[in-house]
Amino acid sequence: MRPRVEEVRIQGLGVIDEAVLELSPGFTVVTGETGAGKTMVVTGLGLLFGGRADPARVRPGADKALIEGTLVIEPGGRVAQQVADVGGEVEDGQLIISRSVSAEGRSRAWLGGRAVPVGTLTYIADDLVAVHGQMDQQRLLQPGRQRAALDRYAGDELVKPLRAYEQAYKRHKQVGDLLHELTVKARERAQEADVLRFGLEEIEKVEPRPGEDAELKEEAERLSHADALRTAATTAHAALLGDPMSSAQDMQDAVSLLGQAKAAVESARDFDPALAGLAGRLAEAGYLVSDVATELAAYAESVEADPARLAAVQERRAALNGLMRKYGEDVTAVLGWAQRAAERLSELDGDDERIEELTRELGELTERVGELAGEVTAIRTVAADRFGQAVTEEMTALAMPHARVSVALTATDGFGPHGVDEVELRLASHPGAPPLPLTKGASGGELSRVMLAIEVVFAGADPVPTFVFDEVDAGVGGKAAVEIGRRLAKLARTAQVIVVTHLPQVAAFADQHLVVEKASDGRVVRSGVVTLDQEGRERELSRMLAGLEDSELGRAHAAELLSIAAADKAAWERASSGAAKRPGRRAAG
Repeated sequence: MRPRVEEVRIQGLGVIDEAVLELSPGFTVVTGETGAGKTMVVTGLGLLFGGRADPARVRPGADKALIEGTLVIEPGGRVAQQVADVGGEVEDGQLIISRSVSAEGRSRAWLGGRAVPVGTLTYIADDLVAVHGQMDQQRLLQPGRQRAALDRYAGDELVKPLRAYEQAYKRHKQVGDLLHELTVKARERAQEADVLRFGLEEIEKVEPRPGEDAELKEEAERLSHADALRTAATTAHAALLGDPMSSAQDMQDAVSLLGQAKAAVESARDFDPALAGLAGRLAEAGYLVSDVATELAAYAESVEADPARLAAVQERRAALNGLMRKYGEDVTAVLGWAQRAAERLSELDGDDERIEELTRELGELTERVGELAGEVTAIRTVAADRFGQAVTEEMTALAMPHARVSVALTATDGFGPHGVDEVELRLASHPGAPPLPLTKGASGGELSRVMLAIEVVFAGADPVPTFVFDEVDAGVGGKAAVEIGRRLAKLARTAQVIVVTHLPQVAAFADQHLVVEKASDGRVVRSGVVTLDQEGRERELSRMLAGLEDSELGRAHAAELLSIAAADKAAWERASSGAAKRPGRRAAG
């Protein structure tokens, strides 16, 4: 399925109050009287696909201009994936794009129901539409686009060598960048190695153990408070079991008090069985208190003030803290830094050997990339000559018989991602004129016709499914106008074509004819878009020919133009059908 624009709704843009454009998948033409707002149709399409917002285009009295487009796309195609990447949705193969521009200049965009930056619409448009008008001749004027278009025109013959070149170039760049880092940044890498060595030597000298910092902290606390710890344990022991060195008879310890309580309960246990259980629990409490008192006594005897050991611990902690200030928040982190530093130092120490290997590989890659670049250039040169001749032939029929289009291939200073060629389309508008870049060699109207000729030649190679032309027929009439109509119709056989024109010869070849009508309401002009039937087309073409919708002569001439266009399109269909029925084509189908 070929992507296309199915419908466009425009509100509050220029003289257009509200209009709906139902577009043909083939050739749609837009006509109307001067000042009716035909150009606003192209402006609306431009805004829909990320064009620059101009608040002056908002209809006077309106808060904002709103453009909404419904596109038919492949559900699993590239565009659908791009929409999904930004959180938008494609429903039943239909994509909704919206753009608003406020009278104050604020612009907002929506893609598949999701608000997105306006730049996203521009990105999506690259795969959907090419707009050619007096102010929108940008797509094929970009050097990168011209190179890509020529490569597509060159066809399958270029695909394999170009792909091989791109792969070789990618590796060439990787090796070159790495070699540059190893050689040009040698001083920085040597300094990095010195810092790593110093750190590793400093850590190795201290020889920290995992968790050692926490262990030493606990030991330092015990040694610093040895007297307080001993006093606490002794006092607690005396309270639980008594102090054998004390002569005081009135102080009773906890064990003695528990014994008295147990004896009192046992003396009355015979009168109530419930007291028997309590007596057992008091006995257990006595045993537990005695055990704790024994452990307190042992602890008090183990605590010793050792100034020498305390000094050693503090010195060791100072050494560890010195490492932790530089290499990590604790000893574990310091050891982790040492491991990483050792690995990095091993890499840096192997630089000389790597430089030798990379230098050898870079030389081999340079030779290979050069050979492939030459092959790519040779194929492009042949395609460029063929393309220039084809476009020049098209332009002869577009009222530019003396103009010549050529493709200039200029060698770059070095290898690039797509070869060593800068590709530029050039135009010589007459035999004595030098070939100039398209932006300098053609006027606005001429540039539109050149673009039409280019698009017709590129029709099978360029993947853009929709083309919009504004003023492509500027300064043209008579037979040349008929040829422009024919070429637009031919382009519409492989892509959707939307054209704003004032020439009846061009409009006659359309598959669908839209007319922008205006009605005066005081000082306010409101324009809308109407789809014409066969009779309506005759009336509109008659107006475009003679200035009068109901002129019999004009109507007859209009009918003749429509008949010629229909006959041409029918002949193309028969030719296409005949080609499809040939044995070779049948086998391929």
